[in-house]
Amino acid sequence: MSIVHLQNVEIINSQARFSDPYIFKVTFECISPLEDDIEWKLIYVGSAESEEYDQELDSCMVGPVPVGINSFEFEAEAPSPEKIPASDLLGVTVILLTASYKDAEFIRVGYYVNNAYESEEMRENPPEEVQLDKVCREVLASKPRVTRFNINWDNPGEMIKPPVEQQAATHEGAIADETHTEPNPQFRPAAQEQAGSASAFTPLEMP
Repeated sequence: MSIVHLQNVEIINSQARFSDPYIFKVTFECISPLEDDIEWKLIYVGSAESEEYDQELDSCMVGPVPVGINSFEFEAEAPSPEKIPASDLLGVTVILLTASYKDAEFIRVGYYVNNAYESEEMRENPPEEVQLDKVCREVLASKPRVTRFNINWDNPGEMIKPPVEQQAATHEGAIADETHTEPNPQFRPAAQEQAGSASAFTPLEMP
């Protein structure tokens, strides 16, 4: 049984410029005392083709964590564009908010992010070289993908056999689309769809 339950993630600036920081307000419940802090990270998936383009935008340690409802604000800088393939600077990608206890990841929340020129004229006639100062991003905050991992909270390094995967019902105001699985599955926006990975992201059709 998990000791930490994610209650809500609010993205303060779901619509912003490409270069603006990401700001989250995270609310979670702790039902039992914890010896150590919880580490939170934000990862930007630079390309669906390879993990080498993933960027850890920031991390923070939260603790000591009291029993009950806890909330904190997490701010992470925008990704470094020079570390992203030019062909992947625009379009849809993914950000991943993860939480770990004693180096064992127990939850991952993924969001689609659409990077596009703010003007319709530039969207229809984009310049050969991407002009990031004219690019805005939109995080699809209403469609998170949540994956929970079974860990041994007394000994997080010990792997626990996962239960049967299940999809939770979606309801307004709650974290939706839950999957329970074993630690450390791969995460690529669409690369593992055929393999049936619980944490694979399916392609998104943008309006």
